[in-house]
Amino acid sequence: DEPTRGVDIGAKSEIYTLIDRAAAQGTGVLVVSSELPELLGLCDRIIVLSHGQVVGELDRASASEERIAALAFTSSEQVEAV
Repeated sequence: DEPTRGVDIGAKSEIYTLIDRAAAQGTGVLVVSSELPELLGLCDRIIVLSHGQVVGELDRASASEERIAALAFTSSEQVEAV
């Protein structure tokens, strides 16, 4: 959960390298973060939650900060309708 919260830039870079290396070796990596640029840089697939429910799934090609935010700030009524 939030793997780079509160760490300096050098440590962030090391964490990103470790995550990339693990993924390149075929290891499944789950990253939980509210830092949208971080998600866009690290993830092949982004699952968006709102009010504890999955409201969207984006692949790297279709993901953007705007699309993630639009899904994340979906009202609870809209989530129930999905």
